[in-house]
Amino acid sequence: MEAVSETGETAHASLKDRLGRRSIVFVGLMGAGKTAIGRKVAQALDLAFVDSDHEIETVSRMTIPELFERYGEPEFRALEERVVGRLVKDGPQVVSTGGGAFMNAHTRDAILQDGISIWLKADVDTLMSRVAKKPNRPLLKAADPRAVMERLMSERYPVYGLANIIVTTRDVRREEIMAEVIQSLDDWLQRETQQPGDAA
Repeated sequence: MEAVSETGETAHASLKDRLGRRSIVFVGLMGAGKTAIGRKVAQALDLAFVDSDHEIETVSRMTIPELFERYGEPEFRALEERVVGRLVKDGPQVVSTGGGAFMNAHTRDAILQDGISIWLKADVDTLMSRVAKKPNRPLLKAADPRAVMERLMSERYPVYGLANIIVTTRDVRREEIMAEVIQSLDDWLQRETQQPGDAA
């Protein structure tokens, strides 16, 4: 067992070396598991983890629902843009972003420039079963939350598809998704080093 552990640690150290100063940035819809999987990946790679929504709440001293209610979505997105832009420059670390962050062109550019983006892609049933456990979702305060979620999927999935890496998340153990994320990240970094002219 020790040999396996050492091999895993060596592989993770190699991955971190290739990551350089870049952050690993999780994008995707609410309920995709960005925070849960992000924490697992950060722990496995011995990196710091930060949730951009929590950081926004700390900076503003307000909850996300309060920010939406008091200032509206445009003001919230402007604050989110500043916070995410700062976080991705503080790498290497793992950053979990809010569902709408990657939709903002400036935020998306910052993520793609200073980080490696990973889209946790999920189907509508998976997302709805998860968000039902957390009633404080401002965008789902509607008569038909499922219809809202489906609309968000149709609007956002083509943009999420611009992420560097796509991993399908589903109802399996978090460790399984974490392992798939790390393997996908490792594969992506290997391909990157094989392409002359790419940033290391």
